[in-house]
Amino acid sequence: MPAFKLVLPALMLVSMILAGCVEEEVVVAGEPKKVDVIEVLTKRFTQTDELPGRVTPVRVAEVRARVAGIILKREFVEGADVKAGQVLFRIDPAPFKAVLSRAEAELAKAEADTFNADSVARRYRALAEQRAISQQELDAAEATLKSAQAAKMAAQANIETAKLDLDYATVRAPISGRIGRAFVTEGALVGQGEATPMATIQQLDPIFVDFSQSIEKLIQTREAIEDGRLSTNESGDAIITLTIDGSSRTREGHLLFSDIGVDQTSNQVSLRGRFPNSDKLLLPGMYVRIQMEQGEYPQAVLIPQRAISRSTDGKPQVLVVGQDNIVEARLVETGAMHGSEWHILKGLEAGEQIIVGGASTVMPADTVIPQLETAKAERVTSPSTKI
Repeated sequence: MPAFKLVLPALMLVSMILAGCVEEEVVVAGEPKKVDVIEVLTKRFTQTDELPGRVTPVRVAEVRARVAGIILKREFVEGADVKAGQVLFRIDPAPFKAVLSRAEAELAKAEADTFNADSVARRYRALAEQRAISQQELDAAEATLKSAQAAKMAAQANIETAKLDLDYATVRAPISGRIGRAFVTEGALVGQGEATPMATIQQLDPIFVDFSQSIEKLIQTREAIEDGRLSTNESGDAIITLTIDGSSRTREGHLLFSDIGVDQTSNQVSLRGRFPNSDKLLLPGMYVRIQMEQGEYPQAVLIPQRAISRSTDGKPQVLVVGQDNIVEARLVETGAMHGSEWHILKGLEAGEQIIVGGASTVMPADTVIPQLETAKAERVTSPSTKI
């Protein structure tokens, strides 16, 4: 009993100390937690879609031999600019001159036969009025005259054909543009049974660029044009910019059209842009990047990607520090991604505070101690962005 009286106060003291520790821990666990927040800011934001494209000539003409013959001379420099109608090749004209001379001789003979048949027909008409010849003889004379006239017309057509063949012996450029290498050389036989390719001319100024875009983005572009949120030229076409792959050189052009159909496998629409190319820097087949504006937002909200989480149903949300520093889960509608930031279309207003650090330790309706990240709140404003 004396020993128990000595131990009992010690046990009571230990129990009081343990109870105090538990109570202290409960108090600490219930304190508001510190979280990093930023203030929602607005700035001018131009949404731009960057797409791959290929340069395509406005017009392509394959120079072909239209008559058969031996090439005597090439009259152009490979890789040079040529004008429409400029002489490119000369095919030996001697056979065509001979054919033309023969056609002219046939025409002369047909004219003589026509003159003789006409004279006979006139005499027979007079004799027929006097009943000196039969009607059958008159009809035969008239038929002979018509046959001679038909032969004369055929001879004239042969002359025209011979002149065309002689003209085709001088091969000219059908369009203006840059001509490539020659496919044939002097002494080659061309046009024997087929129209032999001789060279290719491509018009390079202006020039086209073909690319593809999703139908959703194209609809956004049209809506932006209708709402006046997108810059256009005098014709109302959307202005687009071209960047040469591997360099920083850019060029401004405009959108021409979209294809009449949508690719069912990729949901893409074929587009074409037109660009000036007086310096011939853009060449057919070149790979380029097209920057196509989707719209301009004067008061856009951009927040860091790490501020967005997903709700139980998979929708994007942010944690907003509201009145009395109480956490609120807010659903938002996201637009395009710009670097490490999301463009928020709906759900946030300027001046609100959102949690960007420590969000995993708090729940909606919790009270927190917000700490403003000033370095991230003062984000750099860019007049134009690429997505």
